[in-house]
Amino acid sequence: MTSQRTRKRMVERLRDQGIRDERVLAAMAAVPRHLFVEEALASRAYEDTALPIGFGQTISQPYVVAKMVETVLQDRPPGKTLEIGTGCGYQAAVLAHVFPEVYSIERIKGLLERARGNLLALRLGNLRLAHGDGYAGLEAAAPFQSIIVAAAAPRMPDALLRQLAPGGRMVLPLAQFGKRGGGQRLMLIERNGRGFVESELDAVRFVPMEAGKA
Repeated sequence: MTSQRTRKRMVERLRDQGIRDERVLAAMAAVPRHLFVEEALASRAYEDTALPIGFGQTISQPYVVAKMVETVLQDRPPGKTLEIGTGCGYQAAVLAHVFPEVYSIERIKGLLERARGNLLALRLGNLRLAHGDGYAGLEAAAPFQSIIVAAAAPRMPDALLRQLAPGGRMVLPLAQFGKRGGGQRLMLIERNGRGFVESELDAVRFVPMEAGKA
C-alpha cells in the first residue's frame, strides 16, 4: 500500500476529481505520504481522507492539499510561499516540490519536531520550518506571493493580509459563524492595487486555528 503504484493511483484519482495543474500532480506523485502518518495508518495513507497525526491534529485529505496548492498557483509562476500549520510536514513537502522558497509555521512544538523528523530524509533545502503563532505570520520573511492556511480561522487574520505581496494569493478555510448551517468555506483572497478580493470556493472541514504557541 505504500508503493509508487499506489501513489500513482492517488494522482489519477486527483485528475478525475478535477486537479489539472501538472506541477501539483507531479508534487503529489513525488511525496511519499505514508512517511507522514503513523505506521499503523500507513496502509490508508493514499486514501482520499484526513487522518489523525497526534496532538489533536490531522493530515488533510490529498484532494484538499492539491486543491489549495492549485488555487494559489493558477495562471502564475510559483513564488515565495508561507504555510500556516505545518502539522506532520506533508503539505510543506508538497509545497517545496512546487515553490522555490517555502516557509512553514507550526504552533505546537512537539508536532513541529515530529515534522522535522518526517522531512529529514527528503532533504528539501528550500523549506524552512518555524515554531510560532500562525495568526502573526512570519514578518521577517514577508512579503509572500502565496499563503496557504491549513486550519480554520474564525476571521481573516490581519497580519497575513499585510504579509501578502501585491498580486499575491492566500487560500484559507474560514469558519462560517452565524450563517445557516455553519460549517467552513475555503476562501481565496487576492491582493490587487485596490485592496483584497475574496472568492468562496468549496465547503471544507479543518481543525480550528488557535492563537499562541504550545
